[in-house]
Amino acid sequence: MKKIKTALLSYGMSGRVFHAPFLELHAGFELIGSWERSKKLIQNDYPQVKSYDSLEELLADDIDLVIVNTPVETHYEYAKKALLAGKHALVEKAFTTTAAEAEELLAIAKEKNLKLTVYQNRRWDSDFKTVKQVVDQGLLGDIVEAEFHFDRYNPNLSPKMHKETANAGAGIIKDLGPHLIDQALYLFGYPDAVFADIRTLREGSLVDDYMDILLYYPDKRVRLKAGFFVREAISAYAVHGKKGSFLKSRGDIQEDVLKTGEKPNLTTWGTEPQDKAGLLHTEINGEVVRKTIPTLQGNYYDLFDGLYISITQDKEEPVTAKDGIRTMRIIDAAVASSEQKRSIDLKE
Repeated sequence: MKKIKTALLSYGMSGRVFHAPFLELHAGFELIGSWERSKKLIQNDYPQVKSYDSLEELLADDIDLVIVNTPVETHYEYAKKALLAGKHALVEKAFTTTAAEAEELLAIAKEKNLKLTVYQNRRWDSDFKTVKQVVDQGLLGDIVEAEFHFDRYNPNLSPKMHKETANAGAGIIKDLGPHLIDQALYLFGYPDAVFADIRTLREGSLVDDYMDILLYYPDKRVRLKAGFFVREAISAYAVHGKKGSFLKSRGDIQEDVLKTGEKPNLTTWGTEPQDKAGLLHTEINGEVVRKTIPTLQGNYYDLFDGLYISITQDKEEPVTAKDGIRTMRIIDAAVASSEQKRSIDLKE
């Protein structure tokens, strides 16, 4: 099996939790090392790998794939350097700070014949996979309305300074926004227009921390919300069709389990508690039914497996750069909409 030699651009929470465990699990990847600016931690967990002192040192090494898991405002610069050095790139969300930056990265990847993927791991969450299955199976009929939430109760500012310092990559619209937007586009396609209300509600915050985005489609209305003052959360996913509704709480366990240091596997991983099952209330074969739907397993391994196939077999990436560009266009439009207090028409 061909090995994809892979390097991380940081080994903080993202590298330790979301990337290294799956690179270790997948037989097709070989973790070569990580760029570490101050704390040298990766060799405590993976003694055989390298700790690079600079990006230039990392890019000069025998690396096939670079994972850009640094603060959002650096994504464009670092991904561009990786691509120009002839490396495939997996870029964390938000892909870039603007759609224009994302489009330039895609142009470079095409010119260099390299794979460029966006780490939209929430497509492989157990809760969203279940929502997608219900919609794809037509259990609700034609969809007329959907509302996705990424709600939390945490009025305190993050200790991660890059998240709370005013910069082009900070704020909830670039943090949680890409998750919700990507899921909506993956499920429903690209909308005609966007209206958004983006605010700063936490005391002392320098960045936006509340978002309410409406995506306009000819036949449906999709609302995306995220904020830090929701102590009692409602359904994370509410999808309504002409036959019925499906309600699902946010129940994916992967992030919480990974943070404990538990390693992923290919069998029992990503299994939600049964009491998190979603509620289906619809009409099937002329009969009204109201029942819970078993939740599918989530597994971020599938994103890495898709990327491995993409690189080794020259197939389409599991999340394409074009997907990332569309998400960034929605974000750009949402910011403009909130500033101008009007809807923004979209063009592909």
